[in-house]
Amino acid sequence: MPVSGGERVRESPHSPAPAQPRSARRTKQIHAAPARPQCTLDAKPIASQPTQSSILSPESFVLRRGEGAPPHTRRGFITVRTLLRSPTATAGLIFLIVAGLLALFAPLVVPYDPEYLDPAVRLEGPSADHWLGTDDLGRDVFSRLVYGGRISLLVGGGVALVAVVLGGSLGLVAGSYRRLDGIIMRTMDGFMAFPGVLLAIAVVISLGPHIWSVILALTLVYMPIVARLMRSTTQTIRHLPYTESARAIGLPDWIILRRYVVANAVSPLIVQCTFIVAYAMLAEASLSYLGASIDPETPTWGNMLREGQRLLSRAPWIGIFPGIALFLTVFALILFGEALRDALDPRSLARGKKGEGMR
Repeated sequence: MPVSGGERVRESPHSPAPAQPRSARRTKQIHAAPARPQCTLDAKPIASQPTQSSILSPESFVLRRGEGAPPHTRRGFITVRTLLRSPTATAGLIFLIVAGLLALFAPLVVPYDPEYLDPAVRLEGPSADHWLGTDDLGRDVFSRLVYGGRISLLVGGGVALVAVVLGGSLGLVAGSYRRLDGIIMRTMDGFMAFPGVLLAIAVVISLGPHIWSVILALTLVYMPIVARLMRSTTQTIRHLPYTESARAIGLPDWIILRRYVVANAVSPLIVQCTFIVAYAMLAEASLSYLGASIDPETPTWGNMLREGQRLLSRAPWIGIFPGIALFLTVFALILFGEALRDALDPRSLARGKKGEGMR
C-alpha cells in the first residue's frame, strides 16, 4: 500500500527483523561493551581505586618493617636482627659496651687515683674500701684495672684502625694493578717472615716506650694480614660480571674501586677488625709483661700481670683480676666477631629476606 512522505510505517511486533549484513553483525559483536555491574550505595570501593578517606587516613602510611626501605637499609636491619638473635653475640656486645663505658668514664668511676700510694693498706685483700684489694705499694687494684682497660682498648682499637686503613689500601692497589702487586705483596711477606712479638719488641725499643710506638709496632704485625685479605677480595670482585660490565662501559678505575670493590669488601674487613682488636690487646699485654711496652709504672693489664706474678703466692688477686678482665674482653670480642661474620654472610641475608617475605 503506498504511503505518503510524512508518515511512518507501523511494524507489527510479530514481523521479522530486517536482515543485516554478516560483516555488520560481526562488527557489532566485536565492539559490544561488556555489561556494567550495578552498584548499590553500600558497595565497597575497589581496592585499586582508593577513596579520599583511605588516602588521607594515618593507617595508609604505616609500612611493614623493612618495606619500602632502600636495599642497604634492609640489609642492615637483617644484620642487626640476626645479631640480636644470637645470645652469645648479645652477651659479648653488652660486655664490650660496659667495658668501653668504664674505660671512657674512668675518672668518674674509680674511687682512688691509680697512682696514689698508701703503704698502710699494702697487700690488703678485697674489702668494702678496696673492692679488688691493693698491691704491694698500697695502690687500689680496681682503679688500676679500670685505667688499664683504657690503655688496652685504646691500643687494640688504634692498631685495628690503622692496620685496616693501611693494609686495606695496599691490598686494594695490589689486587687492582698487577705491576704493583709483586712489590707490595713481597714487602708484606717480608713483614710476615718475622715473628710478631720479636718485630714489635724491636720497633718499641727503637722508638721508645710510648703508646704510639706500641700501636705502630703492632700495626706492622697485623697490617700484612689485612693486605692479603683485601688483595684476594679485590681480585675476586674484579672478575665478577657487574664489575666487568662497569669496565666495559668506560667507568674510571677509581669509581669501580669505590662503588663496587670497596663497597663489597667492607664486610670481611669489619669482621677482621674485631679479631685484630682482640689479638692486639693480647699482644700489648704480652709486651707489657715482657717489659717492652709502655712505662712499667703506667697501669695496663700486662703490667699488672707482671707485677702480680711476683706476688702470686701472697696476694693472688693482684694478677688474677687483670687476667680475668683480659680473658673476658678478648673472649667477648671473638664471640662478637664470629657472630658478625655469620650475620654478614650472604646466605644469612638470603635466609633473613626469605623469612621476612613469608611474614
